[in-house]
Amino acid sequence: MSRFEIKMPKLGESITEGTIVSWSVQVGDVIKEDDVLFEVNTAKVSAEIPSPVAGKIVEILFQEGDTVAVGTVVAVVDMGGDDEVSESPAGTTESAKVAAADNVASDASAAARELPEAQAAKSEDERWYSPVVLQLAREARILQEELDKIPGTGYQGRLSKKDIKRYIIRKQNGGAGVAVAKPDVTPAPKVSAAAAPKPVSAVSPVQGTSASVASRPSSATATSSAEGIEVKEMDRVRRMIADHMVMSKHTSPHVTTLVEVDMTKLVKWREKNKEAFLKREGVKLTYMPAITEATAKALVAYPQVNVSVEGYNILFKKHINVGIAVSQNDGNLIVPVVRDADRLNLSGLAIAIDGLAAKARVNKLTPDDIAGGTFTITNFGTFKSLFGTPIINQPQVAILGVGVIEKKPAVMETPEGDVIAIRHKMYLSLSYDHRVVDGSLGGNFLYFIKNYLENWNE
Repeated sequence: MSRFEIKMPKLGESITEGTIVSWSVQVGDVIKEDDVLFEVNTAKVSAEIPSPVAGKIVEILFQEGDTVAVGTVVAVVDMGGDDEVSESPAGTTESAKVAAADNVASDASAAARELPEAQAAKSEDERWYSPVVLQLAREARILQEELDKIPGTGYQGRLSKKDIKRYIIRKQNGGAGVAVAKPDVTPAPKVSAAAAPKPVSAVSPVQGTSASVASRPSSATATSSAEGIEVKEMDRVRRMIADHMVMSKHTSPHVTTLVEVDMTKLVKWREKNKEAFLKREGVKLTYMPAITEATAKALVAYPQVNVSVEGYNILFKKHINVGIAVSQNDGNLIVPVVRDADRLNLSGLAIAIDGLAAKARVNKLTPDDIAGGTFTITNFGTFKSLFGTPIINQPQVAILGVGVIEKKPAVMETPEGDVIAIRHKMYLSLSYDHRVVDGSLGGNFLYFIKNYLENWNE
């Protein structure tokens, strides 16, 4: 028997673990190369993991809902199953396979247990869908209301790729609606407590407590612990963000420096050019491309900020990859990365930032979109905040916070003397890792950005 171990992949820099949302295979299934094995969620991305080999599934070591450390074996494939693979006719389509599986499920429906109503219906919290499921639904012209009613057999009743494909086949064949359709709910093979390895945490001791909580399926509904108090467990993404933030504060001694920037020249330039820019480039001209350009220039001038720390070693990064924090529709945060930002002009930065933000809001980011960041910008101004003291996005050593632009009276020096004028002002805050960035370096870096924006060259 030639065995191949399927391991939990690393889906982005600083990612140490992933949660198995659903399995697409069971023990005994014969698979081909690139067949989807399971769906995994991390703090930064959701992805379906394909098999790098063909063969037969002989072991599944973790169940849906388990949080598993990167590099841990999650399944084993027997690559000596060529004869069994060849038994499947070469011309068999995916649709035929789904239909066949559906017939088997129908024949056994009398013995199969009913799917709980809580799984078939939309819960109080908005139902989560993977990018692949959403893409298939769009291609089949399935509206959101219809999608929300399709039963799911994945973790906590989530809709898997297999579920949506089966539903589409039924619909195309004129089958009954979702109310009478019974999905194949044959449970995945259970692994005994003695045989199943426990997920090994690859995070700091501070993260350990939350990680152990994350490995347990959370309740779909809120629980009441006392009168006047409603308790809701954090969702998986929020738990992992929380762990990452706590780890960052324990790793880096944070210092925050603040400056006020006169944005008047840039504001007037944007007002003058935004309509022509939209027609020419097809994207709106915001202030973020200019701020990103200024930041990239500063990172070129001060390469000591474009580093990470490993023990007592400082790792200088050859590429300037700027992450832009984006708030998602579910209230969580993700940081897609503009690669080689110092090599892009203003138009290139605007297009890149707009494209990444759009993908982030519909959960379409790939692992490559969020990997390799060397510096991060977070825009507090989006929420009308004057400034903030952001937490460093590990393993980086600094993060820039951008406040809202406001009109303010300011003292201006003129040849005739000082005058008070209305100016457009904005605060910038720089949080940095005091292990490698001192006040002088942090201050000079921030002043470079301030000076670049105040003297905006049209």
